[in-house]
Order: sequence, then C-alpha cells, then structure tokens
Amino acid sequence: MNPRILLVEDDPVSRAFLAAAAEGVPARVVSVANCADAVRSEREAASHLWLIDANLPDGSGASLLASLRADADATPALAHTASRDPSDHRALHAAGFAEVLVKPLSMEALQVAIRRTLGARVVVADDGSPSYAQWPAWDDAAALSALKGEQSHVAALRRLFLDELAGQLRAIDRARADGDMAAIRGVLHRMRASCGFVGAAQLGEAARQLENDPGSDALFDGFRAAADALVAIDHSA
Repeated sequence: MNPRILLVEDDPVSRAFLAAAAEGVPARVVSVANCADAVRSEREAASHLWLIDANLPDGSGASLLASLRADADATPALAHTASRDPSDHRALHAAGFAEVLVKPLSMEALQVAIRRTLGARVVVADDGSPSYAQWPAWDDAAALSALKGEQSHVAALRRLFLDELAGQLRAIDRARADGDMAAIRGVLHRMRASCGFVGAAQLGEAARQLENDPGSDALFDGFRAAADALVAIDHSA
C-alpha cells in the first residue's frame, strides 16, 4: 500500500500541482484547503506525511502542525511557502517541520523531499495505520540474505564496495562535468547491482532514480547524500 499524504494548500492551482507531484512518488494524496479540514481529515484516517502550507486562511502552518502533533507526534511534516526570508524558514523548522520547500518548486524536487522525509520506506499495518521504518544506510538483513547468512562475507564485500565507491563517484562527477549522460548511466547501472549484494538499499534506490534521469540536480543531490551516509559510517567505524 502506498503511503498516505495529507496536503494542506488553499490556492487551487498550487494544490492541484502539489497533489499531482506527490501522487507520482507514488502516494495516496488527500487534499484540503484549510486547518479545520486538515484536523478533521486526520481524525478520520491517519497520514504518513503532512505537506502543509505555511499560511492558511484559518491559521498558520505552524499552529496546524501543533494541533496535528497533539494526536500523532511522530508523523513527519514538510512546509511549503512562497517566502524566501530565512527568518521565516527558521521559524518553520523550529515549529517542527523537517524541511521547508520554497514555491514555486519542481515536481521532481517535491518528490525527492517526500521520499527523503519518509526515509523511502513506510510500513503500513493491515488496518492502514502508519508505522515508520527509516531505511538504514546499510540493510544488514538484505545483505545476509543475499550472502547466505555469512557475516564475514558481508563485511568483506562491503569493504570492497566502499573502495570501489570512491572511484565510481569520481567517474560520475567527471561524466557530469562533460555532460556524458550515457557514462553516468553506465556507472549507476553497475553500482545498483553491487548495492543489492551488500545491502546498500538507500544508495541503490537513489542510483535507480538518478539512472532514469541523470541530468537531474535534485536526484544527484539525493544520490550523493546516500553515498556520503555510507562513507560517514565507514569513517566512524
């Protein structure tokens, strides 16, 4: 079952665009225009993510978030606003929003933010209630399954994978500088196969998305963030 997203936006054009973009994650989107309808909707069925306008006709996005969190304090939330004032963004972060998205924004940028905030994996119980499972940089269960439960093999392959990763990232950077989309796809295709063997699930998904659209800056940023997370874990070990 796809995650459910509550979209709160009073402008009809913006609401239609954001809903269409979020549905492409893929996700089920419930769209409302004000705070009262948002609270009513969440009482009827819980969402996995809230996508809230900073300024609404019957209140602020921050006040709505506080009301919603009274009943579901673990649900992640993204704010969207036309304001480019850093002080407004700081206030929204302080209110509890995971990210602040500045409108107008591209469909792709919204989808990347949604996937990043959800951790790319949401567990939905049989009754439809959300349970959050962040997608770890290393998926040990997947790696052990692929390698017949041999922990020593997992460790050895991950060491080889990380050694190869540095060179692959440099190759992608060079190809991006040259505008060589075919070369980028080639590196990503090989990397995705390796990700499956070592349990690098988050990086594998990011590589898949970037392979489909290697010229995307937003997808590239998400890919590099996933790669950097693996490198950071290795350096801290």
